[in-house]
Amino acid sequence: MTRALAGLLWIGLCGPAQMEAQGGATRAEPAMFHCPSLLGDGIQTRRSFCDVLTGRDPAAGIIIELPPHTGAVTLTFDLHNRHTYSQELIRANRAYRHYTATIGVLTADNTLLTRAVVQNEFRTAADLLDVVSGGAGPGGVKAVAPTGTESIAVTIPAPEQTVSILGEKLAVIRVDGIDNFSAPGRPVAIISNVMVQYRPRR
Repeated sequence: MTRALAGLLWIGLCGPAQMEAQGGATRAEPAMFHCPSLLGDGIQTRRSFCDVLTGRDPAAGIIIELPPHTGAVTLTFDLHNRHTYSQELIRANRAYRHYTATIGVLTADNTLLTRAVVQNEFRTAADLLDVVSGGAGPGGVKAVAPTGTESIAVTIPAPEQTVSILGEKLAVIRVDGIDNFSAPGRPVAIISNVMVQYRPRR
C-alpha cells in the first residue's frame, strides 16, 4: 500500500469529527452574559461585579451566552464572597466574618454541571478584593464589596448554547453567632472576570 493511499484511508476512518478536532484555533474572550443583579464596577480592578442570587430556575440566574462553537466550551470566572463593610464594626473589633458560599452552574434544562464554593475570612479592609463605585459611602463607593477569590473552570458540553449560574446557600460565622441563608432571591456571592474558551464554528 502506498503512503498516499494509506493517508486517504486514515482520513476516511477518522471521519469529520476527528478532522474538526485537529483543525481550528481555540479562542478565549470575555463572555456575554445577562446579570439580573449588577453590583457595579470595581474602582481598582475595573472589573464588573455581578451578584449571584439563590434560586432553582435557571432562567432567573446569571445567563451566560455561549458563542457559536464546535466541541466543548470552557467557562471560567472568579467567585467571591459578598461583604457589607462597616468601619464602626472594625473599630469595635466585631467585624470578623467567615464566609462559605455555594453556587451551581446549570444548563438551560436545569442539569447541574458543577457546584463551586468560595470560603474566606474578613477582618479588616485589607481583606477586600476591591470597592465598588456608585454608592453613598465615602468616596462614592458601595458598602457591599467582594472579598476572597476562587478561580472556577467549567467544561460545558458542545450542544449547550447557554448556561446559568445560581446561588445555593451561604453560611456566615460572626463573633456572636452563625447565619445560614438559602431563601430564593438572596444575593450570596459575586462573580467577575467571566471568560469563555472555545473553538469557533466554521
